[in-house]
Amino acid sequence: MIIPINFEQLYRTYNKRKYVHPDPVECLFCYHNLCDREIAAFVASALAYGNVRQILKSVASVLDPMGPSPSTFLFQTSTDALREMFKNFSHRFATGEHLAEMLLGLKHAVKTSGSLYHCFLENFRIDDETILPALTLFVKSITDDGTYQPGHLIPLPERGSACKRLNLFLRWLVRSDEVDPGGWDGIPGSRLIVPLDTHMHRICLSLGFTKRRQADMRTALEITTAFKKIVPEDPARYDFSLTRFGIRKDMKWGEENGPRLKVQGG
Repeated sequence: MIIPINFEQLYRTYNKRKYVHPDPVECLFCYHNLCDREIAAFVASALAYGNVRQILKSVASVLDPMGPSPSTFLFQTSTDALREMFKNFSHRFATGEHLAEMLLGLKHAVKTSGSLYHCFLENFRIDDETILPALTLFVKSITDDGTYQPGHLIPLPERGSACKRLNLFLRWLVRSDEVDPGGWDGIPGSRLIVPLDTHMHRICLSLGFTKRRQADMRTALEITTAFKKIVPEDPARYDFSLTRFGIRKDMKWGEENGPRLKVQGG
């Protein structure tokens, strides 16, 4: 178990567009309109589990039929047509019905608030320590308090899940750099929660950022607090760079940059 010393150097070295593939965030780079980007981001993050190659394939199978403007597609497509279009969709445990329910929920939120950004902003309070309270209300707005049933595609924060995919969605849209396209400028990056998956959990156990063995929301908040001690204004800053090592085999944190990042076991 060997860990990096200089997080900022790690960020400067690897938080670059050339290291993005394969990652679902790459599916957002072609959307310059914020309303389109946030719909694409929600779809891509909701499907961001399992094998990364299959994730990219599944995301493309949803976004490609939507054309260049996912937001326009949602408004111009009827409920019946949307269900018919994606009836054969499948991504691991997600069915076409789950996907249709999620898309209908997004359509409802945009119709109600004008955009997903404004939907989230309506529920955000600057005094909140993290985005968790706003995220909980945001999910309720999308599902219309249970009217829409997207299954596990949209986790419920109040149940204690780490909500890795929802926090990934927020990282993409709140942060803005070579990797994260941003656009949600009214939400401070300091309120983000680190997207916690198995790989990040193992890294943070090795770093001593947590001793908790369950990768739930409580652990995600504990890890976020640890990163805030390093960079208070941007606790999710190192998420992409650190997790690349579990995906790209060509990346090595060598001796020329500091100790090699190598995390084994739990």
